Formats: sequence, structure tokens, C-alpha cells
Amino acid sequence: MPPAPRPSPSRGPGGDRCPGALRLHPAADGHLARVRLPGGRLTASGLEQLVTACVELGDASLHLTSRGNVQLRGLAPDAGLGLADRLWAAGLLPSPARDRVRNIVASPLAGVDGRGHADADAVVVALDRLLCSSPGLGELSGRFLFAVDDGRGDVGALGADVAAVGLPGGSFRLWVGGRPTARTASASRGPRPSSCSPSRSIASGRSRYSRWPVLRVLRRPSCTTSWSGTARLRWTFWS
Repeated sequence: MPPAPRPSPSRGPGGDRCPGALRLHPAADGHLARVRLPGGRLTASGLEQLVTACVELGDASLHLTSRGNVQLRGLAPDAGLGLADRLWAAGLLPSPARDRVRNIVASPLAGVDGRGHADADAVVVALDRLLCSSPGLGELSGRFLFAVDDGRGDVGALGADVAAVGLPGGSFRLWVGGRPTARTASASRGPRPSSCSPSRSIASGRSRYSRWPVLRVLRRPSCTTSWSGTARLRWTFWS
């Protein structure tokens, strides 16, 4: 396995100071790191790794953000290297150079209760791969927000910069800047690089968001003794 990436305090594209997993942000209670969880999806093993990290490096709490990501708070100024190593090993940092652009909210009950129209999970996976691999998308601001709504209307109207909203029959309609477009596609076709314009977000340096904390653990932990009762999950609201 290649060495883990190193934290960087520099500004990102567009001049924003949005924190990330590799960019610790100083706060009153210590430094904080923000770990992106596209679609709010997190495996049980990934959750255990995060809990261990917050107990050993931070304030023993996982803070859930408005975009379904996780923050670790109360970190020491030099905790970044150890945290980066843990996240890299746990598979929570697949593209260090694009860590802060993986901002994707998605219907939290997609594929669970049968009420949605389309397969949101498939689009989240495809979109995350696109964000991690497409050079142009790596220039997006750390505040640029994507949303994938399976058709029930829970995240499609949250004011994301770019959204895919499920339609009856399983296809998705593309929304840009809070407005629907004429473009539709099936989940199997997946997002394409031409579906969004990074230059728009870089020029504005801003994006809209909503207070909608969602997190979904994809598999039940096989063993919880290492973290049960030790760490707490706190719901906080950050841009």
C-alpha cells in the first residue's frame, strides 16, 4: 500500500477554507477534521475506524454535519498525520487530491423501504467515482453540493448545486442551480463529466445547503465491544 497522504493547510480552489480530512481547521475546542461520506453511506468497519480515531485522537464524539459527513473535533494540532494514516487504511480517503469535492447527499432510505422511484445508491457510487477520477471536477469548491434524490422529494429540493431526481420508471432528471433541466438518464448510464460545470462554482465560490443530517450504516457491526458506549454521535450543523 502506498504511503498515506499528508495533511495540507493551504486554501483550495476558489479560495475557500472548507475543512477536510487532510486540512484540519482550528476551533475553540481544538482542531477539527471533516470526513466526506458520499450519500451518507458508511460501512460498519468504516464506522468502527472512525470511532476508534475520535476516541484516541479527539473528543470521543463523532459530529454529523448537515451534509451527512462526519467531523472529528478536539484534535491536537499535530493529529493530522495519524488521522490521515487511519482514514487511508480504512478506505475513507480514496482520492486525497479530491477529498473536499466529494460532497454528495442522497435519500437516506433509498433501497430500504421501497418508496423511491430510482436507484439512488448506484448514482452515488458512479458520481463519487467520477469526482475522484475526472481532472476538471477536482477544481470544484469544497462547498459545491451534489444531491441524489430517489424520487421521494427528501433531498431533491435542498438547494444543491447539481441534483439527480428520480422519476417513475427508474430514470433521473438533472437539476442545476435548483431548477430542473430537460436532461434525463437511467441509473445504469450513470453521471458523465459533461453533466456539470465546475467553472460556475469556482467563479461564485459559493453553494447552497440545507440542515439535513443523514447517515446510513450499510452493514451491522459484527463486533461492537471495541466502541459501544465509548463514543457518542452528536448532530451538529455546519456548512
